[in-house]
Amino acid sequence: MPRKRRQDPKQTTLAFRPAGRGGARPGAGRKRVRKSRVPHRTREGVPAHCPVHVTLRVLDGLPGLRRAAFVRAFRETLRRMSRPGFRVVHYSVQDNHAHFLVEAAGRERLANGMKSLAARFARCVNRVFDRTGKVLADRFHHVVKRTPTEVRRALAYVLLNVRKHYGERCRRKPPVVLDGASSGLWFDGWKGREPPPFGRYADADRDREVAAPHTWLLAKGWRRIGLIDPAEVPGGNP
Repeated sequence: MPRKRRQDPKQTTLAFRPAGRGGARPGAGRKRVRKSRVPHRTREGVPAHCPVHVTLRVLDGLPGLRRAAFVRAFRETLRRMSRPGFRVVHYSVQDNHAHFLVEAAGRERLANGMKSLAARFARCVNRVFDRTGKVLADRFHHVVKRTPTEVRRALAYVLLNVRKHYGERCRRKPPVVLDGASSGLWFDGWKGREPPPFGRYADADRDREVAAPHTWLLAKGWRRIGLIDPAEVPGGNP
């Protein structure tokens, strides 16, 4: 009697989904978040005798801030601001960010002062442009200025920042005028001792909105390097 041939058992094949968060479902998994432009690291110390250059940036898609209504409203915001151990000495407003030169009595006073300034800045944006919600793209970025050269470079960068952006945008030499969206009216270190011609909404008869400098570096020390020509065009980061 012929022997029956033994059949090999069939192996069951299982399909495995690729490993990863949330499986293969479309849209599953942890959502991507926007990476902050400001790295999260321990902030450097802030000596009370050194001014600080601070930058605030707003979210993409907001209206440009260099409008008379916002500039004038923000001036009033600065006039009403008072924090112990913290002073805004100079500033300039650009379409999507603002620069400040401040003095602070240590890191804690800087943090508290900037928290207040950032909140007031954001409320002013929402009020002027009749909107609600988040305004600032990141926490503030700051750099301590420790030498007369660094302070002079920061002053030119802040007060003449509009000239830098104009040159980058238009590829031609910017006009020499006093930026109405800055504290340039109150700056007494222009070369020739006189401010440049007034630009838009400079409002020469306005009340002062910034504090006088108290630190030697910001009041006098930087002048050793040379007064600031209003025709200068600042370079990269100061």
